[in-house]
Amino acid sequence: MRRVVLVFAVVTLMLTVRPVAAQKESLLIGPGDLIQVDVLDTPEMEQQVRVTDDGSAPLAYVGSVQVSGKTPAAAAEAIRLLLISKNVMKHPQVAVRVQEYSTQDVSVLGQVRTPGAYPLTTPQPVLRVLSLAGGVTDLADREVTVKRHGSPEQLTYMLSNDPQKMLTDMVMVNPGDIVMVPKAPIIYIMGDVGRPGGYAMSSNESHLTLLQAIARAGSANKTSVQSKVRLIRNGEKEMQIRLDAMEKGKIPDIDLQANDIIYVPFSWMKNIAMSGSQIAASTASAAIYAVP
Repeated sequence: MRRVVLVFAVVTLMLTVRPVAAQKESLLIGPGDLIQVDVLDTPEMEQQVRVTDDGSAPLAYVGSVQVSGKTPAAAAEAIRLLLISKNVMKHPQVAVRVQEYSTQDVSVLGQVRTPGAYPLTTPQPVLRVLSLAGGVTDLADREVTVKRHGSPEQLTYMLSNDPQKMLTDMVMVNPGDIVMVPKAPIIYIMGDVGRPGGYAMSSNESHLTLLQAIARAGSANKTSVQSKVRLIRNGEKEMQIRLDAMEKGKIPDIDLQANDIIYVPFSWMKNIAMSGSQIAASTASAAIYAVP
């Protein structure tokens, strides 16, 4: 996970010197936004105005134009038609750009170091927004969700440990959006192992096998009964596994699922006989570790 934090920092630094590809024009103009209006080959008609509370832009030559709720392209078309209807120009070519969005908080929630609301005036790359919240925690899932403000649209961004993949298809966060970083799936290795506890499946693919999990937990101790390891799934389905045979390659390794519990029994008979419910209950107080 330290490598992920380092990569996150490197990519965030890269974003300060490398421009991000322009996002699709999906953010609508709203009250308080500062817009720039340009008319091709007519510099004297260039204007920069702030949208009023009622959603209109007070422009010279045409008067107030309703632009709130429109994309910049739609606002430019409305202004173009007014210039023609008011006989100001016959064939104007108008462009509208949002110079500054009215300050709205972006909410950064979940597995970040400082969750909260952060002021945003212009769209920013998701990595910059996450850096405002101190970056992600060791237990963060790699799939970050961005919920658009005032829309049901949700975007997913993969927080890869590959810098190039991080910069590919970069998601932009708009003022008023919500950024959610969920907790990675957890599996539990309990019983007679070096470091019992919960382990976050925080790799790119959220993939972990039983042997990998046992290794993360410091391996089974010499006092353990490796022929009677138990895998408890969904809190009730249980299978017995010969860990000793699996480590020798005599039986195949097993892919784990979220909330799986692996119990490596001690040599004492009372621990071998522990019920599945007793084992599951013991995970409630287990320490949680990040997968390195």
